[in-house]
Amino acid sequence: MAFSTQDSDEVLSEINVTPLVDVMLVLLVVFIVTAPLLTNAIPINLPKTEAVAPPEQKDPLVVSIDGAGKWFINKDEIQPELLQGNLQAAKAKDAEVRVQLQADENVNYGQVAKAMASIEKAGITKLAVITAR
Repeated sequence: MAFSTQDSDEVLSEINVTPLVDVMLVLLVVFIVTAPLLTNAIPINLPKTEAVAPPEQKDPLVVSIDGAGKWFINKDEIQPELLQGNLQAAKAKDAEVRVQLQADENVNYGQVAKAMASIEKAGITKLAVITAR
């Protein structure tokens, strides 16, 4: 009978990576668990303050010019020459009055410019021109 003998001098050509993968997974779990704890690691005592309510925003005056050329302040029809006087009266009541100007797209640009000039002459500096998107 012939017995086969294996040489024990052969170099092992494969490396077992299973223990390496096990160690890496354990490290990954440790980092995942500890990462959220590190964000609040600095103890800080925040000062207490009294909350101050923001000042009330009053509704702005809305100056509108419709397609027929009629002028309105907050849905009340007015004559164009009375716009400046009405706005001056509103500014006398509230120095921080805001005005929104909206005009129909078919209104002559001269009418819009006239309204803007009346708003400026009334001393109102907070003007918004409303358009559609």
